[in-house]
Amino acid sequence: MTVKEQEKKWQIKEQIIQDAVTGLTFQFEVMPSGEPRFRVFGEFPFGNREFIFNEAGEKTGSGTATRGLCRPSWMTKVDG
Repeated sequence: MTVKEQEKKWQIKEQIIQDAVTGLTFQFEVMPSGEPRFRVFGEFPFGNREFIFNEAGEKTGSGTATRGLCRPSWMTKVDG
């Protein structure tokens, strides 16, 4: 993993972003254990992607979901 020299921390709220141009959906979520996760849903040939981070913001894992229904489960439309 490449880390930017003199990196800074930033916060992002749990949210789901749908990009109509690419058809991709991006989900930022914090698991009950406190692990931040970033998921990308779309029409990928090898499945949807998930990236797992630790509390310090460092990537600790990633994976591909190729079976079953893999989509954001708490989607609620927000105006704005």
